[in-house]
Order: sequence, then C-alpha cells, then structure tokens
Amino acid sequence: MKKKPNVTRLLASRAARMHRKAWAAVFAALALTSLLLGSFGLALASAGLGHARVERYAAADLVVTGDQSTRFTAKPWGGDPETATAGLTERVRVPRAALTAVRQVSGVRTAVADEVFRVGVRGTPATGRPWPAARLAPYVLRDGGGPEHAGEVVVGGGTARVGDRITVRASGTDATYRVTGIAEGPRTAVYFTSAEARRLAGDPGSVAAIGVTADPGTSTSALHARVRHALDAAGLRSVGQRADGDGAGLRVLTGHGRGGAEFLRAAPARAGMLALLASVAAIVVLVALLVVSSTIVQALRQRSHELGLLRAVGATPRQLRGAVGREVGRVAAVAALVGAVGSIPAFLGLRALLDARGALPPGLELPFPPWLLAVPLVTAGLTVLAARLAALIACARTAKARPAEALRDAAPGRARQITGLVLLFLGASSAGTATLQRGETAAAAAGAAAVVLVIGCALLGPWIAEGAMRVLGAPMRRFGGAAGQLAAANCAAAAGRWGAAITPVILVTAFVLVQLSAGTTMTRAADAQARDAARADFAVTAAGGLPGGTLERVRRAPGVAAATAVTRSTVVLARRETGSPRLDRLPVLGVTPGGLARTLDPGVRDGDIDDLRPGTVAVGRDQARALDAGTGSTVTVRFGDGVEARLRVVATYDRELALGGFLFSHEQLLRHTTAPTRILVAADGTTPAVLRAAAAPGAKVAAAPASGPLVPEDQAPGEVVTVAAVGAIGGFTVIAVLSTLCLITVGRRPELALLRLAGAGRGQLRRMLGLEAAASAVTGLAVGGVVALIPLLAFGAAVARAVPHVAAVHAGLLVLVVAATTAAGTFPPARRALRGRYPSQGR
Repeated sequence: MKKKPNVTRLLASRAARMHRKAWAAVFAALALTSLLLGSFGLALASAGLGHARVERYAAADLVVTGDQSTRFTAKPWGGDPETATAGLTERVRVPRAALTAVRQVSGVRTAVADEVFRVGVRGTPATGRPWPAARLAPYVLRDGGGPEHAGEVVVGGGTARVGDRITVRASGTDATYRVTGIAEGPRTAVYFTSAEARRLAGDPGSVAAIGVTADPGTSTSALHARVRHALDAAGLRSVGQRADGDGAGLRVLTGHGRGGAEFLRAAPARAGMLALLASVAAIVVLVALLVVSSTIVQALRQRSHELGLLRAVGATPRQLRGAVGREVGRVAAVAALVGAVGSIPAFLGLRALLDARGALPPGLELPFPPWLLAVPLVTAGLTVLAARLAALIACARTAKARPAEALRDAAPGRARQITGLVLLFLGASSAGTATLQRGETAAAAAGAAAVVLVIGCALLGPWIAEGAMRVLGAPMRRFGGAAGQLAAANCAAAAGRWGAAITPVILVTAFVLVQLSAGTTMTRAADAQARDAARADFAVTAAGGLPGGTLERVRRAPGVAAATAVTRSTVVLARRETGSPRLDRLPVLGVTPGGLARTLDPGVRDGDIDDLRPGTVAVGRDQARALDAGTGSTVTVRFGDGVEARLRVVATYDRELALGGFLFSHEQLLRHTTAPTRILVAADGTTPAVLRAAAAPGAKVAAAPASGPLVPEDQAPGEVVTVAAVGAIGGFTVIAVLSTLCLITVGRRPELALLRLAGAGRGQLRRMLGLEAAASAVTGLAVGGVVALIPLLAFGAAVARAVPHVAAVHAGLLVLVVAATTAAGTFPPARRALRGRYPSQGR
C-alpha cells in the first residue's frame, strides 16, 4: 500500500525552495542573533568562573586572610530578610595570634606570616615582603643568600647586584640596606627579615596573611577543616573590620581562592563585570527578539496571500502552523548553528579587547574550559525556539481565519494601537522616574525607557507612518514631480508596509544614540568639573610614600600659596532599593581642608569645608539628596577595609562627578587605605626645585597636575563592553534594516513591473524608490532621535546635570550608515523590475 504523503512536510519543503531570498534575510538575522547571544553567554559564564590568579601563594596549601567582604541585611517589602555582599579593596588584616593557633594544628608543616607594603627603590615603586614568605611561591635565590640582619635585603632580578647598597623608602622614611641576594619572581619585590618587615608594615599586632603548607600525607580538605576549627575555637576575628558591631571572621582559602589574598581588586571587579554583562545581555536579548520577530513577520507577510489561498482551498490551521513552523525551523536550525560557531571567536575577541584596553584589574583571570562550548549550543537552541514561536504568532490570524475570509487584508487592530500607546506612556514614565534617581538606578531606568519606547514605536509603526506621510507627503508631491506623486501615494496606501520599514531604523537610531550619548555626556560633564576643580600648579609625589611633615614643609616653602594632601580610596555605601539591601562601592578622596579652594575646589554649596576633620565628612550634592542628608546630619559609610563609621556632615559640594561622592579628612581616610599620598600645591612664584628641596630627596614634582575625575572601578570594562555592544547590536540592527527593506522590495516586484507596463520610466521608478528610501531614513532617524532624547534628557538631568551630548562624528556616521543601508535595501532588489522583466514573486 502506497504511503500517504505528509502535507505539512510537503508544504514546508516547497515553500523553502520558492522563497529562498526571503529566508536569506531571516537566516542572516537569526545567525547574528545566535552569535550575539552565544558570545555574551560565554562572557557571562567565563566571568562567573573568574578568579584571581595564584602567584605568591602557589606553593601554599592554605592561606588564612581577613574577611575581604562586607555585608548588609535588610527586609524587602513583604518578603524575608535578604543580605547583600560586596568585596573590599583594602586589605583586612589577620591578628598575629592566629599564627600561633595555626602552627599548633595537627598536620601543619609550616605556617608563614606574610606582609605586603609599599616601598620605593631608586625612585621606582616596589613591594616589600618578609623573606620567609618567598617560599610560599616558591621564589628561590638565583644568587647570594637571604637577609639575616635588619640592614639586609633580597631584591628581584635587575634591581641591583649582590653587595650593592641601596636606599629604600618605606612609610616616607629612607634607609640604606645591603643586597645579600637576588631572587626569582617579580623585579619590583624587596624582601626584608621578618622583624624588619613587621616594623616597616607598621602594625606589629597583625599580619597581612598566613601561608600554610601541609605535612606529607595530609589532605588539603582535612587540613582546611582543622585550621577552620582552630580559628573558630580561638575566637579570632579580622582586625578592625566590623559588621553589625561584631568583628568579621577569618577566611581559610584553598585552590583558586588563594589568589584573592594577593589581588584584592579581582573579586570586586568580577562581581561588577557580572552585573555589567548581565545588564548588557538583557538589552541584547530584547533587541534580538524584536529584530528577529519583525524580520520573520515581514517574511511571512510577503506570503500572506499565499497562506490565505492555502487556507481557502482547504488547508487546516494545524497544517498551516505545522508547515510554517517546520519551514522556519529548518532555516533557524542552520542559522543558529552558524552563529554558535561564530560566537566563539567573537567572545575571544571581546576578551582580547578587554586585555588590550587594560580594562581588567591585575590578577583577574577569565577561564575558558572546553565544556563552556556547550553555552553557544544552548543559546542556539533558544534562538530556534524564539524563531518558531515568532512564526507561529505571525501566521496565527491566517491559520484561524475561515477559508472564505483568509484572503482579506487585515487592518492593524485597535488592540495593537492601544498596546503601543500604553508602552509609550510607560516608557515616558520610566524616563520621568530616572530624573528622581541617581547613578546606576537612573541609568537603568533610562535604558529601560528607551527599550520600552522602541517596542511601542514598533507596534505603532503604521500610525507613525501615516503621521509622517502627512508631514512629508506635501513636499514630496510638490517638488518630486511624477516620482514624488507615486512615492507619496505608495507610502500612504501601504502604511503597514512602510511602518515595518522604519521600525528597524528607529531601533538602530535610538539604541546607538542612547548608548553612546549616555557615556559621552557623563565623561564630558566629569571632565568639565575636573577642569573647574583643578586649581593647583604642582603635584608632589614620591615612590614609597612622602616623609612625615612634608606637607608642613611644603606649605612653608617660599612662593607657596596653599598645599593640600590628597589620597584616593573607595568606600561602600549601604542603602535600600525598594526595600532590598544594596551595597555601592564609590571612589572618594581624603584631603586636608586648609586652602582647599586654592588647590582642588569642590564648589562648596553649604557649610564650611575647613571644618573637615576625623569624624566628619563633606557630601556631594546628589549623594546628599539621595541620602536625605544636609549640613549637621550624620551619614554611615564603610571604608575600603570594611570598618563602619558614622560621620557628621560639615559641607555639601557640587563637583562630585570629578571628586567623588564624599570628601574625608585625609588623616581619617589614611587609617583605612594603603594608597599613596600626593600634595597639590598652588604657587605664587615657587619653582619645582624649591618644592623638591622642601619635600624630600627623590620627590617628584609635576609642573602641571592634570587631575582627571575619579571614576568607578568598573568604568573601564563598562566602556569596553558598551562599545562592543554598540558595535555588535548596531551592526545587527543595520542588517535588520537591510533585511526588512529587501523583503519589502522583493514583495513589491509585481507592483513595480505593473508600473513599468503602465508606462512609468526607469528613471521615474528610481526616483520614486529613492524618495521612499529617503522618507524611511528621515522618519526613522527623527523618531529614533526623539525616542532616544526622552531618556537621555532624564539621564542627563539626574546624573550629569547636563544636556545630552553626541559627538558630531558619531551622529554623522549614524546618518551615513542609515542612508547607505536604506539605499542598499531598496535599489538592488528592484533591479529586475526596473529592467522591465516579469519577476516571479519570491524568486
């Protein structure tokens, strides 16, 4: 008995062959979607596996450190308590008593106290450590022997030779040491005796970390449990750090975790990168879904009469849905696999770009194990699923229609119009919300507003096209001659088709403008504030720190009008967002207040900056508004080492984009950071030579201290990821513009051929198509510019207090790309009709 053919499979295979060019556009969009989703999925997975590199403690089985994180617990509205955690960028020290407790643990072979402090050798910054800690790497001697007396050191290769005497500056004090050995490892390392390193570190009651090695036959996991138990039994806590009034516990690190004791900024940077990639990936997904769905809808819209005819001659809804789903599934499966393969080099390129731009902190590794290759396959599967779903939605009306009504063209429904208007209202409301927020919250609200407004415009495409034609139709008819009459009539008669053409133009315009202008506006405003704040003529610095009393000596030097000691650091601010706990890391400055307006003017609004001393703080205007703080009130912050402090506000100031959200007393901030200090000098005739003589031998004096604005720690990777996202999604949406216009033009070939038969000349049709393309580009650019302007105005008012700024080069390039893309999507597909041939639809 002959097997009955599968109608669904037959329809799908025949349609795939008949509409190769239409599906080529869909293939390109789906391949790019899979590539973008796969590359960002790989980036998220790699960042999730990221860890600090293990160097100095590679030979240690365990490392005991302070708790390098701070926590904040709050109860969201109507939910259970939640805890937010943030990494600390200043070292949390370990009590020296922990060394004795660890050495008494069974299975411990050695327990070595480590110190890490800044020194300067011959004007070059270096790192000081005790020589016994070198074995934790292990760094062995290449020449000479280890230090045995306080006046002896071992240095890295290339610094000096055995027997040389070198001057080392530590904590601002110079001392001469004899070099007894040359060690492997970093060139910038200087190794002292244990006692000398303890003295130079300045905190004899604690150590930076403890490296532990196990006896032969003792497993790392067993030793970890014993050391953990011994520390808990002894009640030992991190030095200085407080969380809710209690000292935080010590940490025992193994494996890759040991690197966290070396590179303190790696863990916070990894967390910031995860959040950044997640937010960008969310935008990528939304844009991809919008573009893919619109491309598939347009491809099926060109065949609406064909599908309606199949329904009219008896095809069941299930057969139509199955045929369309199978047809789209075939195209999507191949395209998704191609994109998945391409996502691997795209991810590697993104990682190489981050490395080349120095956007990753030292020591942060982003691994790429072979099993991560499964991520692009997962995103490819999701791409196929999204494509099939979009196809089923697109053909739902035709499949459900009664056979007698299947060939009718349906006008855009009232529900679509209402939904679009509601989305425009929500987008405008989100932009209004951004004006009441600050920082990341304002940026997120502005970005959400842009996405919602674009989706609303996509739904309202036919009505936007009608409105645009009311504006552009008259000049087209008046100045365009017969071609203008034809173009205006076509656009007015096919508003749905023209609306589909301008939607991707709106998308690419709005997305590119929002992403580029937001960063440019912030950078421009911060640079302007930095220029206004910088009043000093010179900056005095020294490797290894400035000696005590340098500030007073510089102030007494002839020709010095004012001098200010400045130190950079970070603080963590705990707050609630819709009831949920949140910890924000902010860059801050510690300054000496005397004569600050002459060296680094913050633009004081209220209060007196001269009252700044330990226990007080000056707060930026926007930060004060967010905290509901003013002069005389108190704010609570956590310093970079986790110590919490309640401080009285003595002043508020304007230039917080350049100077950070808080200004602390230099003396107080210096207790919680190891960052170097520099002295800014306002001069009335002094010279660099006079300043060097007043400061200390080896001090460096910069004639023009170009003090740039303080930037968040995640700004550098944020800029790289944003540029990559703008380039990738900008190119993606350009392909979507090209694909949509090609599909529309291919569907118009019979119309163009009919116009040729009716007597229209090739030149008239070319001018008609050119006017239509120009109208699409102008309308898309105008509407996209308005869509971008709404959230950008809110963002500028909330964060930068400035008008949005777009570089002229970026704006010109955007206009050029849109114009070239609309032309490329209009003229080449129409060549056959313009040559006077009889095209077959879809061929």
